Amino acid sequence: MNVSVNKEWLVDQLGNGQVKIIDCRFELGKPNEGKRLYQESHIPGAYYFDLEKQLSSPVSTHGGRHPLPDIDQLRLEIEKVGIDNAKTVVAYDGGEGQFASRFWWLLTYMGHENVFVLNEGFKGWEEAGYPTTEDVPELEPASFKVDLQEEMLATYEDVKEIVSNKKNSPILIDSRDEARYLGEVEPIDRVPGHIPGAIHKFWAGGIEQGSFKTEEEQGKRFAELAEDEPIIVYCGSGVTATPNYMALKMAGFHNVKLYAGSYSDWVSYEENPVAKGKETR
Repeated sequence: MNVSVNKEWLVDQLGNGQVKIIDCRFELGKPNEGKRLYQESHIPGAYYFDLEKQLSSPVSTHGGRHPLPDIDQLRLEIEKVGIDNAKTVVAYDGGEGQFASRFWWLLTYMGHENVFVLNEGFKGWEEAGYPTTEDVPELEPASFKVDLQEEMLATYEDVKEIVSNKKNSPILIDSRDEARYLGEVEPIDRVPGHIPGAIHKFWAGGIEQGSFKTEEEQGKRFAELAEDEPIIVYCGSGVTATPNYMALKMAGFHNVKLYAGSYSDWVSYEENPVAKGKETR
């Protein structure tokens, strides 16, 4: 499964009306920084999508720190910038990968079949000397038909059942950095640790120098898992788990879901248990 494109391909598509470019740059803790960077300089033709204003719903008691956006509202947002079901869509961020991957996951979940992440992001684009601009493109209204791929999403109830019944399937994969998974540190959420039974696969392990690794390399990351095993990936708030979702699909895994609320949703219920230390299959 191909989830990304290279800058050399995209530069040849500038001006192609069938290719829509989305700027997803964002900085956690500095919610206005991505928009500022976009206004300063972006890939020609790119429209800006904000992680917290367009790609998430407002935070409430449950649902995590970046709840999934209202799908009807997101449909209106993508229609405003000319995205219909036939367009090829390329999302980029600063080169980290997770913010563009969030957009990829959402658009794929809505039923779009031709959406990609730009390898190396804006950093690689700029370093290559490719054109940038301050000009904001005009809106080009389109019509997008949503076809929700419900098999991509795991609910809180799905995860609760796995933990409550001490089931080892589906497999839970925690995508956060190792120290947070182990429960050694927790800079954001209510309590340190991980969802009981989860194994650890750091999301950034599937990306090298801003580019997604090859299908073969992704397969090696998950070599202890069988391709037919059902898997649920999560992170802190449903953002950094999306590159792991994509990596698993690249590696040939068929039954992969995202727990969108992720750990921040799990610990919003005070009665839920958490575990610390390393777990294995």
